[in-house]
Amino acid sequence: QVQLVESGGGLVQTGASLRLSCEASGLLFNVYYMGWFRQALGMEREFLASVDSTGRRKDYADSVRGRFTISRDNAKNTVYLQMNNLKPEDTAVYYCTARRGRLISRGNENDYWGQGIQVTVSS
Repeated sequence: QVQLVESGGGLVQTGASLRLSCEASGLLFNVYYMGWFRQALGMEREFLASVDSTGRRKDYADSVRGRFTISRDNAKNTVYLQMNNLKPEDTAVYYCTARRGRLISRGNENDYWGQGIQVTVSS
C-alpha cells in the first residue's frame, strides 16, 4: 500500500519559515518524480514545485519561485519543501504527490497524493 505522509505544517507569523516533509512508503521512491501542491479555501489546487527522481531537475510556480525550495533525500524516501518569507496568502492545505518516471502533472495525472497538511500564516 502506497502512502505519502506530510508533516511540518502549522501556524506561523508573516515572514517566518517552515519546512514541509513528505515521507513515502510502499513504492520505489527513487524512480518517482515528486511534487508539492496547495489548495486554499475556496480555491483551485495550485502547483508549487516538482523535482525529478534524481533531485537535479526542479521546477517552480512563479508564485513561489525564489521563496520555496524543493529537495529530496532518496535514502530517506522523503521530499521536502522549504518555505521562506511566508505570507498570509500562503495559507492553504499543502499536498505532496508522486508520479512514476514522468514529470509531475499540473493536472490530475499524478499517481499518488498525500492527505495534506495545513499551513496557516498570520498577519
